[in-house]
Amino acid sequence: MNEIFQIVAELGMKLHPDRIEAIAGKIASLGSFNDFSRAKSSFGPNVDNMLIQRFERAWQNYSHIGPTELSIALRSASWTSSLHNMKSSVELVWTGPLTGVVPVRHTEQVLCQVIKSSTKKLYIVSYVAHKVETIVRELCDAARRGVSINLIFESSTEHGGAVSFDSVGAMKKAVSTANIYVWKKISQSVGSVHAKCAVADGELSFITSANFTAAAMERNMELGVLVEGGHIPENLERHLEALIYTGTVQKI
Repeated sequence: MNEIFQIVAELGMKLHPDRIEAIAGKIASLGSFNDFSRAKSSFGPNVDNMLIQRFERAWQNYSHIGPTELSIALRSASWTSSLHNMKSSVELVWTGPLTGVVPVRHTEQVLCQVIKSSTKKLYIVSYVAHKVETIVRELCDAARRGVSINLIFESSTEHGGAVSFDSVGAMKKAVSTANIYVWKKISQSVGSVHAKCAVADGELSFITSANFTAAAMERNMELGVLVEGGHIPENLERHLEALIYTGTVQKI
């Protein structure tokens, strides 16, 4: 009996939920397996015919299973697949001494992965960006691919900020097409841009303790997580976009 429920699971993963709902509804209306051959022609042209044929053969072998049971199984498989796709995967990212006990990804490697994955929009936030030639090369490659690059940095002390190095000026020279933003402070009580993150296309995000500097990428103890899928990358992108649209951070 495992065969038929394996095929049900495959259908739930491969077909759009609306299509599964239509198929499940049609199957639920059948009297028995004997009516299936007539009904399958109404499943639509985009259904995987090989998979439907496998489903038909399996149901024939287990024809004691009723149409109602199978329709419920199909709907359950589809919902399970949808919920699984909404969930995200999270990987640990670390720079510093390794223990060999827990597998981790390296900070610079992961940041490069996020930049490389971008096809439309890329957002990066850091207190400072200094001596990160590999990251700059990846940003230039992304710019050549037509990616909209948006960078948010802390202003230098020369421009009212808290950091001595002028990341804004350096990045404007290095990645000329990037949109660069700073937090315009309306009073001395306002803090600094201390967040460090990157998000590509609202689908892949990296949240880290590491500033984008050579020391953070190579020598410091730095910890972060790479989040793929789910709501976090999407919400992070929306939040950064809102900071721009509301004028909280301003383009330089």
